[in-house]
Amino acid sequence: MLLPLKLLLKIFQKVKVKYQRFSPNYLRVTMNCSKSSNELIVVALGGNALLKKGQSGSFSEQFDNVKKTAKILADLIEKGYRIVITHGNGPQIGATLLRHDAGRRVYGIPAFPMDVCGAETQGFIGYMIQQALGSELKRRGINRGVATIVTRVLVDHNDPAFKNPTKPVGPFYTKGEMEKIKKEHPEYVFKEDKVRGGWRRVVPSPDPKEILEGDAIKALVNSGFIVVASGGGGIPVVETDDGIKGVEAVIDKDLAGERLASLVGADKFVILTDIDGAYLNFGKPNQKKIEKIRAEELRKYVEEGHFAEGSMLPKILATIRFVENGGKEAIIAELTQLLQAINGEAGTHVFP
Repeated sequence: MLLPLKLLLKIFQKVKVKYQRFSPNYLRVTMNCSKSSNELIVVALGGNALLKKGQSGSFSEQFDNVKKTAKILADLIEKGYRIVITHGNGPQIGATLLRHDAGRRVYGIPAFPMDVCGAETQGFIGYMIQQALGSELKRRGINRGVATIVTRVLVDHNDPAFKNPTKPVGPFYTKGEMEKIKKEHPEYVFKEDKVRGGWRRVVPSPDPKEILEGDAIKALVNSGFIVVASGGGGIPVVETDDGIKGVEAVIDKDLAGERLASLVGADKFVILTDIDGAYLNFGKPNQKKIEKIRAEELRKYVEEGHFAEGSMLPKILATIRFVENGGKEAIIAELTQLLQAINGEAGTHVFP
């Protein structure tokens, strides 16, 4: 049956038809709604995208988790969205610090400082994401490059966080394990996570001020690359009379992710975690999920103390900052619900 010319023109005005190689003998037609195509989204991956609770932290475990995450990200890219990826590194940098310490004690190999360990984790986590996502996109016939930028983030050397460590790094310990490590490292500070159970080391978490590799990141994004940047919140550095210097700290990845999202002019900033959104009175019988809210109202709940420091609070502050800095929408959602969250069907949505 032949369609009238006017009808055909209307169809092609509303729908963008994109041909992609599917196999040597077939072409797949992907129809992208103009509303979703070309929208830029910064996705902040939580720890569950890399390492599940109870896992040992082996490379094979982490890479398997990243491959599953890559399928979720590829679904978003296949819908026509452009994405920039950032990620946490709490368990990874904690393990890296322990490896350096073991190398020093057993083999006499000098241990590296925390900022250098942060750079190490950015490299190997970025490598896993490039391998997994690149392979998944190739399997789907999508020709997009994935690149990781080792990213420094400027902080204020007078930030009060340096006197009050709050950022968890490394694995969860039982009380007995924590006390044993404390004897070997009396300078370490530990705090109990009563929600998830166990003890974790905490370090200073200064507020991110500026992403120093911003121009390089924007250039890659504008060239069509999927960029992995500001991993683990970025490598914390300060300005000194002798130039830029790394410091012993870990920047919150969600607060740094907001800086990244604002830097690249993202339409949406999505924070993925292991729960399905933000809650009022979390963990209590009267807990209530926040589904849609404006930043001004959300800030009032922050002042009332509804969100735990070191876990949900920085995520909430990051969403508020993003929409107050010109972003259209910020979302907190569970990893596997990414597409539903983008469509407004899951998660917590924060608006200006």
